[in-house]
Amino acid sequence: MISFIICLAVLIGGYFVYGKIVENTFAPDDRETPAVKINDGVDYVVMPQWKLFLVQLLNIAGLGPIFGALQGALWGPVVFLWITGGTIFAGAVHDYFSGMLSERNNGASISEVCGIYLGGLMKNVMRVFSVVLLVMVGTVFAVGPAGLIVTLISKGGVGGILTSTEFWLWIILAYYFIATFLSIDKIIGRVYPIFGICLIIMALGVIIGIFTNSAYTIPEIWSNFSNMHPKGTPVWSVMFITVACGAISGFHSTQSPLMARCMKSERQGHFVFYGAMVAEGVIALIWAAAGCALYEVTGGLSTGLSEILANGQSAAIYDVCSRTMGGVGIALAMVGVIVCPITSGDTAFRSARLVLADWFKIDQNQFRKRLILCVPLLAAGAVIGHLDYSIIWRYFSWTNQTLAMIVLWTASMYLFREKKNYWITVVPAVFMSAVSMTYFFYAPECLNLGTKIAYPAGIILAVVFLAIFFNATRKAPKAAK
Repeated sequence: MISFIICLAVLIGGYFVYGKIVENTFAPDDRETPAVKINDGVDYVVMPQWKLFLVQLLNIAGLGPIFGALQGALWGPVVFLWITGGTIFAGAVHDYFSGMLSERNNGASISEVCGIYLGGLMKNVMRVFSVVLLVMVGTVFAVGPAGLIVTLISKGGVGGILTSTEFWLWIILAYYFIATFLSIDKIIGRVYPIFGICLIIMALGVIIGIFTNSAYTIPEIWSNFSNMHPKGTPVWSVMFITVACGAISGFHSTQSPLMARCMKSERQGHFVFYGAMVAEGVIALIWAAAGCALYEVTGGLSTGLSEILANGQSAAIYDVCSRTMGGVGIALAMVGVIVCPITSGDTAFRSARLVLADWFKIDQNQFRKRLILCVPLLAAGAVIGHLDYSIIWRYFSWTNQTLAMIVLWTASMYLFREKKNYWITVVPAVFMSAVSMTYFFYAPECLNLGTKIAYPAGIILAVVFLAIFFNATRKAPKAAK
């Protein structure tokens, strides 16, 4: 358990030390924020800092740091290093700059922010990319919970329409429509903090259950510094793609502008953006530890965890919670696997509405204009929800990390223009470029070229992107002194 405790301490310390370095580099000031300056009562609404933090945590987390961390635990405790280092030096930096650059540009969506610093072509690419990604995320987080609800009701012996996935899909989509349409403080601002607390309590219950049960031992990194994946799937770069929300996730950059529009002061950014990502890293670290501690290892491979994951992610969460917390854990697991995906789904559709609003310059303070965007978005979600998109979903992890890569390059260009230390974003941008490009060459659903080609190709492309960045800096305008 020593390595787990060290990683936990480093994560918490990273918030105070490296998080402060990142904040000082950006240099927040006392200028009027979009929430105060615009305040349309719909998307631009001042909320207290504690609520901003909890809503941001739930927006970016949901079940992401649980699903990804359990899958990441298949590689063994080496995943602790990625969660810890990825969160501090990449994920939290990515989330902070995506939120603060949005705040500095009147709460603009991430596609608009990328266009400001990377040019019009990238802006249009990001607009399309963001909307497609967000609708897909929102739809998946409707179909999944609908199926889980049906499973639970069926186990209770209930029949009829309540056991219809179609029925619950439409119920969830109807809720999405309401949550996407109404002002952010009506549902999201009131209910989400409660579910954010539930997510935290569930993680605390799991780790306490592990520490208080002598049958469970979290393995040490130094004693298991090897690839423990039962299928022999390589650590580079598949593990870095698999564990996204617990380390770095491009989806977060689409959510950060929601809270950037609700901040009273720029100085809240460190706690809201960097802090929420560190909290998510802690949650992911705990669930990865559970995956490593609770299940049998055979021949140095994570066979026990692989078997439980074969029954589905929800089954694995249910099993972990029941083993560590008993009946209370089962209740929390049910809340988690049903509610948390829904809370990520509705904010995904809300973000999609805002991307389109920024794109087509549609003012959102009138009901009729919000309806113009909400109706087609939810209609698209309803259509996709009835398609077999399992093949498409396999591309999500790669597109998610590629989005993170683009946002880090955006932040790097901003810092260069402002004559600030751009290396704090350039280094993770280069790393994520190598990760994304290597996976693109290696993964079966992409080019499937094998490691001998994928590894050097990914690294070479990352170096090329770095060269393109430095070439662009020679042409980019700098901020006046």
